[in-house]
Amino acid sequence: MPQKHVVIVGAGPGGLTSAMLLAHRGCKVTVFEKADVVGGRNAPIRAQGFTWDTGPTFLMMSYILKEMFEEAGHRVEDYLEFTALDPLYRLAFDDMDFRPSPDIGKTQEAIARLFPGNEDGIQRFMAVEGKRFERLFPCLQKDYMSWKAYLDPIFLKAAPYLGLGRSVFQNLGNYYRPERLKLCFTFQAKYLGMSPWQCPALFTMLPFVEYSTGILHVHGGLNRISQAMAQVVEEEGGAIHLNTPVRRVLTRGRTASGVELDSGEKVEADAVFLNADFGHAMQTLFEPGTLRKYTQKQLQRLRISCSTFMLYLGVNRRYNDLPHHSILFATDYRRNITEVADGTVLSEDPSIYVQNASVTDSTLAPEGQSTIYILVPVPNGRSAIDWNAEGDAFRDRVLDLVERRGRFSGLRRHITYEKRITPTDWEDQYRVFHGATFNLAHNFGQLLSFRPRNRFEEFENVWLVGGGTHPGSGLPTIYESARISSNNFCRAHGLPYSVPSSLANKTAIASQPPSHPQGE
Repeated sequence: MPQKHVVIVGAGPGGLTSAMLLAHRGCKVTVFEKADVVGGRNAPIRAQGFTWDTGPTFLMMSYILKEMFEEAGHRVEDYLEFTALDPLYRLAFDDMDFRPSPDIGKTQEAIARLFPGNEDGIQRFMAVEGKRFERLFPCLQKDYMSWKAYLDPIFLKAAPYLGLGRSVFQNLGNYYRPERLKLCFTFQAKYLGMSPWQCPALFTMLPFVEYSTGILHVHGGLNRISQAMAQVVEEEGGAIHLNTPVRRVLTRGRTASGVELDSGEKVEADAVFLNADFGHAMQTLFEPGTLRKYTQKQLQRLRISCSTFMLYLGVNRRYNDLPHHSILFATDYRRNITEVADGTVLSEDPSIYVQNASVTDSTLAPEGQSTIYILVPVPNGRSAIDWNAEGDAFRDRVLDLVERRGRFSGLRRHITYEKRITPTDWEDQYRVFHGATFNLAHNFGQLLSFRPRNRFEEFENVWLVGGGTHPGSGLPTIYESARISSNNFCRAHGLPYSVPSSLANKTAIASQPPSHPQGE
């Protein structure tokens, strides 16, 4: 059989995972990346001896990453060094800190101290949401290119756990009474760019995953994952071309035949894997008028996530008394989230995430200094916010809160380097559709078969990977999108591939009768 040539557009986490798997399975793999470094939103930012992750800073479900390396014939431990975090993070309100631990006993004690009478809720939460995760996650590892997928016993047994008609916040009322305690288990909805009052209850799985599998830091930053994947791709014979933007996907009729580079060079291929941001790809990588479903009009109807305002600070001191991750809640959190979701104004009192990674990893900054990473959820680019006019004042507001509520005392005085990314920058420089950092929203109308399909509906020989396709955004699910697309490509062409272990283990589980989960 002639060797199949697969061209991958974009060296983000999804593109690199696909490249590893396909190269190991015998394909000729060529990756084209517009930037001068691999990783996309998982790339490093480096300046003056400091290193920051551009985007993701939480690594959960590390066993998924391990499986991807194993399926490519490698051990992730040979490439990366991990540190488990305890506490998981610091959740800060004006008058209270909650520092949960992956040790559920410790977390229960912390809840008893801060929210007396609610401490038993964590055990119910772990039991019920653990069952939800056990049933639902295998559904996220399957493709939904055919409606027959909904008749699969794995999906049918999972259906009662979807929590239809309920939000994450409502669902948490089954475990906890105080609103602030519920909020401590809902901020994860931000990973999906959604409000916990709108995010489907099934995503209560996210805090469960953090408590059950822990949160890891990768030595050197999570950007090292993409660099390790790139190394595996090259060791398996694949080629990665940096500083090489793709102009468009070449098509013959309704079939893709390769890509044209910005240089004008045309590269023929048996398949094109798109790891570019979904909305941006639909707007720019196909000849105008050729798309039928994802037209400009349809793209504007899609629900998209919020955006983020980012500060990457090099600081000439250490904050050793503060943990690796801090989430600073707005005084009126619901108002803040509503303002972000409505996309009309910038909150006077925003919620803020701060990473103080140097307390864990001394390689990220010069000796005695720190990298401080600040992320603020803000309206996406569909808003009328002029970041050229608003950016400086908003930056000062954010730093005020980080110093006061975050307890990063004197932060301003110690800044020696600063980089800023606004929603406008995400759109213009990073080619993110409307600056929606977390991609398409994850409402029920944009999940499973209602999300852009892994095997692209518009053209043959085109496959999607990344947060804009099934199963969604977040590193573990992006890795899964690559495995789904790669496996289906291999199946279509008679190449070897492996079934995810959780699907293989589901045969026995799927034969058991469902019980109604009490968390719905």
